[in-house]
Formats: sequence, C-alpha cells, structure tokens
Amino acid sequence: MSKSKSIGSSSRKLMHASSSGVQLNICGLPFSLNRELLAARSSKLAALLKENPEDDFSHLLGDIPADSETFEIVARFCHGFDINLSSENVIKVLCLAHYLGMSEIHSTNNLTKKACFYFQNTVLPSWNKSIKALKSAENILQRAADLGLIDACAESIIAKVMHDPSLLGEPMRNVTTTDDDSENDENAYKPNVRRRLFVLDWKSEDLTLVSIALYEPIIHAMVHRKVPLEYVASSLFHYLNKWVFSDTKGEEDDPSTYEKNSQRVIIEAVERLLPQERGLIPISLLSQMLQSAIILDAHTECKTGLEIRIGKQLDQATVKDLLIPAQGYAKEERYDTESVKRILKNFYSNYASTDKSGLVVVAELVDNFLAEVSSDIDLKLNTFLSLAELSQAATGGTNRNSDGMYRAIDIYLDKHRYLTDWEREEVCRVLDCSKMSPEASEHAAHNEKLPVRVMVQILFSVQLKLKDTVSKKIQGGPDNRLLKLEDDEEDARGTSSNEEEIMKAEMQKMGSKVVELEKECDTMKRKIQRGGSQHKNQKGKTSIWKEMKRKLGCMTSLHEPNCHVKKKKVHPPK
Repeated sequence: MSKSKSIGSSSRKLMHASSSGVQLNICGLPFSLNRELLAARSSKLAALLKENPEDDFSHLLGDIPADSETFEIVARFCHGFDINLSSENVIKVLCLAHYLGMSEIHSTNNLTKKACFYFQNTVLPSWNKSIKALKSAENILQRAADLGLIDACAESIIAKVMHDPSLLGEPMRNVTTTDDDSENDENAYKPNVRRRLFVLDWKSEDLTLVSIALYEPIIHAMVHRKVPLEYVASSLFHYLNKWVFSDTKGEEDDPSTYEKNSQRVIIEAVERLLPQERGLIPISLLSQMLQSAIILDAHTECKTGLEIRIGKQLDQATVKDLLIPAQGYAKEERYDTESVKRILKNFYSNYASTDKSGLVVVAELVDNFLAEVSSDIDLKLNTFLSLAELSQAATGGTNRNSDGMYRAIDIYLDKHRYLTDWEREEVCRVLDCSKMSPEASEHAAHNEKLPVRVMVQILFSVQLKLKDTVSKKIQGGPDNRLLKLEDDEEDARGTSSNEEEIMKAEMQKMGSKVVELEKECDTMKRKIQRGGSQHKNQKGKTSIWKEMKRKLGCMTSLHEPNCHVKKKKVHPPK
C-alpha cells in the first residue's frame, strides 16, 4: 500500500504539470502524464503519440523492460523533476531509456547520457556498487547484456580482483581445532579432532549475492586471467555454503522442486569451475559437494568429476569423508559403496609415486571404512569383498599389518550371523593371517565367529613367527656390544640362553600339535555341522572349539599362566 501511495502521489504531481494528459498503466499502476513532455524526451513515445491520439496506449508498451518504480524515474525526468540514481536502479534506467529512445540525437542532456555518466563514474569504480548493479540486472539480464552493461560490471570486478585477490575472500587455511572450537560454528568444517582441517575466513561476501548465471562467467574469466586459484576456490565454496550446503544439511529440510533445480544448476556450475590441482581444495568439502550432488540428483558428469577429484587426494581423507548416504527407495545398503569403489579406482589409476606410503594410507582408510559400514545388516557379501580386494591388491608387497581388515571381518561376521560356512570362509579369504599383530592374533585365538580353517592358519602363523624369532636370535650370535658389558651381565645372558632353549623345545612341540590339528580340521568341521543343536543340550560336554584349543595346550585366554603358547617370553637382544 505504501508503494502505491508513493507512486500515486508522484502521478498527481505529474498530472498537475500536464496541459494535455495521457494515461499509461505500467505493471498495474496508473500514470497520468503530459504528452508534449514525454514526446520531447522519448523518440519512441513521440512516434506512438503521433500515431495513436487516444488517451491510453498502454497496450502498445507490453514489452517495456521496466517495473513501475523505474518507469516513475523516467516519467519524473521527462517532466523536469529531480531523480535519484543508484547502483540498484541505474542499469534498469539505462535499459528503459534505451528502449524509449531517450538519446542525445532526440534531445540534448537526455536520460541516457545522465545515467551513463553515473554508471561510469560512480558505479564501475566501486567494488560494492558494481556487485549491486549486477544483482539488480538479473530480471533484465539479456537487455543489459545486449547493451554491454553486464560486461562492463564484470570487467570492473575482474580487474579489481586481479589487483587484490582478497576481495574474493581469504584463502582456506589450515588450523588446529578442538571439539569446543568447532561445535558451535555452523560454517566451519568439523572433522576428527586429531587431523588438520580447513575453515573459511572471509573479508567479503559480496560476489555471492549474484545469480549463478552471472557468477559462473565472471569466475571463469578470472581463472582464464590467472587469478590465484586458492582465492577462486574460497569464493566457490563460499558460494556453495550460501546457496546449496545450508539447504541440504538436515533431513528435516525439504526444499521445493524449484529450489532443488536451482541448487542442482549451481552445484553443476561450480563443479565445472573447480580447479584441477591436487590438494588445493579440502577433500572434506569435495565430499560434501558429492553428497549434495547425489541428493539433488545432479548430472552424472558432475558426480563423476567430483569422484575423480576426491580420488586424486584420497590419501588425505578420513572415514567420515567416505560415508556417503545412499539415496532413493530402491537403495538397500545404508551407504553409497558403489561411489566409494569408483573413488578408489580413480585413486589407484592416478597414483604415480614410487613411494608406496600413500597406498598404505588408503588401504588403512578402506579397512576403517569397512569396519564402519560392516555393521550395516544390508551390506552385501560381494560389496564387502570387492572393497577389501581393491585395498588388498594395491598394497601387495608392502609391510602393512592386517589388523584393520581383521577388525572389519570380525564386525561383519558379528552383524551377519546368518552367513553359511562357505560365506564365512569367503569373508575371511581377504585376511592375510601372516601379517596380524600379536594383539590381533591373541584376540582371534578365542574368536568363535571365525571358521576353523582360518583359526588354524592364524595359530600356525603365530607359531611360525615365534619360531622365526628364536632362530634369528640364535643364529645372530653375540652382539659386539655385549663383549663390553660387566661380568654380572654375563649371568643375564646365560639366563636368557636357557630360556631360548626351553622356548625352542616348546615350539617344536607346538609345531607337531599344529600339524596334527590341521589333519583333524575337516573332521571337526563335520562334527560342528551335524552336532550343533545336539551339542548345546549336553551339559558338561567339552565343545569342539575347546577341544581344538586343548590340542594346542591352551584352554584359557592367552593372558593366563596355563596357556603354553605364551608361557615363555623371548627376550630381545640387549
């Protein structure tokens, strides 16, 4: 109501100045104007008034590129009133003045000249006013572009950024954080507290005000003109934080179809603009982009591009970065493991370093990821195996242990009790028993979820490691440094030597027991299969599992003193 009154008040003033009035209706609001004054400033209106002597020819101005506020500015100028130009209205005024033919050819000191002077001398020199002018032109984008006004604003913005890139915002920087630091900051990335992370520290947010139709070509031009990419990356992610991430974080958020389409266009455009350099963009933010792209059903090229970028720097990721929720009612598994597989393949196919440490880091990441997703009751056996095999194949020949894989297998077997014996054997197929640590082997020694064959392999591997340790110590002979020790140290060496002999004898005894146990393994499996329910009802009867451990001379936990496997310790050379 207040807007109508304001315009109505102006219209009444204009009508008092009229000697012969003409009625115009612009965007639903009436204007009573002077024919002669309009014709004196506008070549288009002069021609219309000459051809159409009727009082109202609004129907002939159906394509007028203006709202009622902009038309009022033009009408006031025609009638000799003062006008207030600003960064928010000058492009609209220029477009309308050009449409009405308000040029110097038709009348000197006309509106086009006045608005152009303001645009060139007040708007373009200012960063903020250039941004506001661009924002105001979104509804008349094509007309403004045809007049070169969009390019002029864009060129002004780009030139200023080339001189001072910080106008885009400060680059993303490394900081050390704690839970307290990041807990209450909605805009900060909050990963595991033990890792270095990236946050955004901004000096300006102006460029994020414009639509993606304007933002994309401006950023593209900046990249082409070699604006430092770390500033470009910061601007891109700040744009995403404003227009996409804030609306796709919570499950309770349910953007409309229009909003989703708009967000999808934005995330696809930003993906095209992302720098290709490894490590320039935090993988946590790339992961957030990918999750948003999946939620918004972005184009396949967009999602593939993000997966490739994540794959290039996968050795910087955490498990949280790979926990991508599956989307759609048809999805059976909780997480999008197919996307993770593609990311892994991209990493391995692009890994060119001779240093295998990156491969080991990613393999351990996969182990931890598997341990996290193994609790999903819907995680398929083939999915588990395919991910494990990718990790295993890439780290063949390295010295990394199998503890992470054992932990994932243990969780998977625990959450999938319905697996058949053959399926449990398949799960354990990816476990390298020879690379398990003593702690993991100890845990496995009384893990009844494992198949018997795997248990035998683990115990046999432990026996071989102990035997190898003893052999190396015996063959190594005395260390030269020991010759310089005092006489009391010679007694200690004697004691150690006796313990080694006892251990060697015990290892030989254990070896024979393992061989015997391997021969009986198949028999035990058959007993387990046919005697399951009957065995449970027989109180006091020793289980097959306990029988097997008795044959190894270890009826209790390996920590207890009657466990022959760990009774004696091998003392390392001093």
